[in-house]
Amino acid sequence: MSGPLAGVRILDLTTVVMGPYATQILADFGADVIKLEPPEGDIVRLNGPMRSPGMGHIFLNTNRNKRSIVLDLKNPAGRDAALALAKTADVLIYNIRPQAMARLGLSYEEVRAVNPRIIYVGGFGYSQAGPYAAWPAYDDLIQARAGVPWMMQMSGADQPRYVPATYADRTVGLHVANAVSTALFARERTGRGQRVDVPMFESLLQTLLGEHLSGRTFVPAMPGEGYARVLSKERKPYRTKDGWVCVLVYNDKQWRNFFELIGRPEVYDGDARFCSQTARIANIDAVYAYLGDKMLERTTAEWLAGFEKYDIPAAPMNTLADVFADPHLRATGYFGEVDHPSEGRLTSMKTPSEWSESTPEYRHHAPRLGEHTREILGEAGYDEAAVESLILSGAARQADAA
Repeated sequence: MSGPLAGVRILDLTTVVMGPYATQILADFGADVIKLEPPEGDIVRLNGPMRSPGMGHIFLNTNRNKRSIVLDLKNPAGRDAALALAKTADVLIYNIRPQAMARLGLSYEEVRAVNPRIIYVGGFGYSQAGPYAAWPAYDDLIQARAGVPWMMQMSGADQPRYVPATYADRTVGLHVANAVSTALFARERTGRGQRVDVPMFESLLQTLLGEHLSGRTFVPAMPGEGYARVLSKERKPYRTKDGWVCVLVYNDKQWRNFFELIGRPEVYDGDARFCSQTARIANIDAVYAYLGDKMLERTTAEWLAGFEKYDIPAAPMNTLADVFADPHLRATGYFGEVDHPSEGRLTSMKTPSEWSESTPEYRHHAPRLGEHTREILGEAGYDEAAVESLILSGAARQADAA
């Protein structure tokens, strides 16, 4: 075992993306994550492309460094086995509604009864203090309630659109991982476990409203809805003579340098739209449109060379193929290759944070469904006969032969 969370055991009841992404972060940091799956497995196992049934690409990329056990929690014997696992765990994480956990007999009160030190973390749609408490939630729906599709249209999309990624799931997954780590630290200080709720709606709003609260920051509210710079329809990659370039001319120094670069130094002081940060934000559409017009005058290579010379932040507009060929990522070894016992050679992304000690690492492939059922039940105190009885009864399931 290695990593800063080595020695921490997490019972992971999550599925799809938000919860598994959070627990993969914790697993990469060294935690022993036991992925408890229903008999049919995590539904994301079925999302292709895939080489083997039940081993879809999203599953492989959100479940490394975990072990899989299959228990039917609707079977009393399966539920009892889950409580036996919880008894030895530091953390239990789930991402169904709390009401569903209670129906399974795995509410916080029931789990705490067998393990008072447990950190019991739920990632679900909405705070349990409001009228949406029992409502189901998915990434698209949370993006919608948080205003993301509206923002996409306001910023220039031809119609309301979602971010083309599981934006809410992965953003909130980071909140879940942070909550777990912080709750573990608190337990080290106090000796007490606790329940932690991480609602998706409220957590995503924390990400968005840091800038988009805008005039509503003040009471009474000042004019202004959303952060004008980010919502500007002109904030986009700029077309050049032969392609595209992405540039952010932001502070006073960079704007002075930009006007030097294009041979128009007098514009900075002579055009009231450009002379200060406040003025530029107030006229952001016109400011960005000006940039867009100028970008058409040179090639992408010419602009990138000029921006580097004048210390103006810029980047090429990469495709996914460009990302995989990126020289910086090659130099840092971000993409590696690993051998999976059933799926063959796979591309793997390294943990992005870099540590001088307790370095996180790839320790284990994403598991087949129920690959570690026997092993994990044995660790929970079940002898071979009891394990066999659970499997024969359908309360547990082991993986098919690789």
